[in-house]
Amino acid sequence: MAEGLRERKKRQTRQHISDVATGLFLQRGFDAVTVAEIAEAANVSVNTVYNYFPAKEDLFFDCGACVVDRLPRYVRGRQVGESAARGVLRQFTAEVETASPAIGLFTGYSQFMRVIQDAHALKARLWYLQQEVVEEVEKVLREETGAAAADPLPALVGGQLAWVQSTLMGFVGRRMMAGGQVAEVSREALGLLDEMEDLLSERVLNYAVRPAP
Repeated sequence: MAEGLRERKKRQTRQHISDVATGLFLQRGFDAVTVAEIAEAANVSVNTVYNYFPAKEDLFFDCGACVVDRLPRYVRGRQVGESAARGVLRQFTAEVETASPAIGLFTGYSQFMRVIQDAHALKARLWYLQQEVVEEVEKVLREETGAAAADPLPALVGGQLAWVQSTLMGFVGRRMMAGGQVAEVSREALGLLDEMEDLLSERVLNYAVRPAP
């Protein structure tokens, strides 16, 4: 269905507010910027900002839903004969090889990470996002395997997949903050993915294999 004019204007307004807020946060730090200042800079009311972003942290993590949805999407997108873990590892490997900005492989990511490091509220929100990731990937694994409610494996395997994502993202963030170049960090991240695959048990690596139709 084509996007209507009203929906397009709402999306553009939301993006404009987010872009303005991000610029201010990068320039001055998260704690130093108020929602009122963001509203003034974006030429909207404070109420309009809160209509799109319920909390100030949402302005910084405006793509938080994308982070939460990534693992479930990778699990659902695994190939025939491919397990959930191997599908996730394949997708992350492809993103690292192509230096995808989605995992922080871009110039300027270090500045983004420093804003998080300097703000306790953002670190707390990041922790909650990571818990949402675990919950959502567990839910998808239960759906994909038909596991019973009492079966602990979807939660255990989901936790391992969330560990892969958080470890990879944390590694990339630290290396970029330390002054690493994109190509260099990408090569190092590929080695990290290999190490993590070696640490995963065969039970995890062979869980939720997609059957042939």
